[in-house]
Amino acid sequence: MTETKNSNPLLVLMAAIALALLLGGGFLFYKNSKGVDDAGTATANAGAQADKAVAAAGMSASERAATEALVRVYILENPEIITEAVEILQQREQAKRLTSAGSTLTKPFAGAVAGNPSGDVTLVEFTDYSCGYCKGSVADVQKLIASDKSVRVIYRELPILAPASRDAARWALAAAKQGKHKAFHDAMFAVGPPNANSIQAAAQKARLDMARAANDAKSPEIAAEIDGNLAMMQQIGFNGTPTFVIGGQILEGAMGYDALKAAVAKARNKA
Repeated sequence: MTETKNSNPLLVLMAAIALALLLGGGFLFYKNSKGVDDAGTATANAGAQADKAVAAAGMSASERAATEALVRVYILENPEIITEAVEILQQREQAKRLTSAGSTLTKPFAGAVAGNPSGDVTLVEFTDYSCGYCKGSVADVQKLIASDKSVRVIYRELPILAPASRDAARWALAAAKQGKHKAFHDAMFAVGPPNANSIQAAAQKARLDMARAANDAKSPEIAAEIDGNLAMMQQIGFNGTPTFVIGGQILEGAMGYDALKAAVAKARNKA
């Protein structure tokens, strides 16, 4: 009777897949996040981890060579798995950054809210009144609010594109203190790029108490809110507007109504 070595096929397969992702996906993610100079270190570390995995699986040299050959062929025939692995890693890192922002992210400046205040899904939008893509997203967010009565929208003023953006953001938050943030928000994007005249025009269109708004816009409370939003941008790790945070998802740029709707549905299904 011939004696055979009892290898667990599933264990061998898992070791092979781990080897492939460590050498493939791990390298790509490392390169993407830390630069080309670290590629050699990443590959060496991945190789060492793969050696440990192979040893733990009890694979012989011939079994390792065979599985490496099979994995290589599989990756060449299905290269998309590497991209998928990198995306999963990035999503996990993204989730960590959002967690670090804590409840502050979904705690709005009083009045800077639209949609259903008690909605089951919260969409946080970081916006700048000098941003053309933000202006283009106004109709998409409005359509979302109209079509989904269970969405809460939190507006976060993020004036990063021009000095006048900060002035407009201050007035938007002053409008929030009068319960008219959305009215000013929509009017500001409608009248054009922010400047002294357009800000005043938007404020009048929103029917603000002008004297009160002018005074509130200069308040330390509003300055602190804007500075906090800028700090949150750095903490979460994005650098442009509009940026939407929906559940554990970060969507950068003018996504369009369909993408926002899909992100809300995804967040709702995970709840």
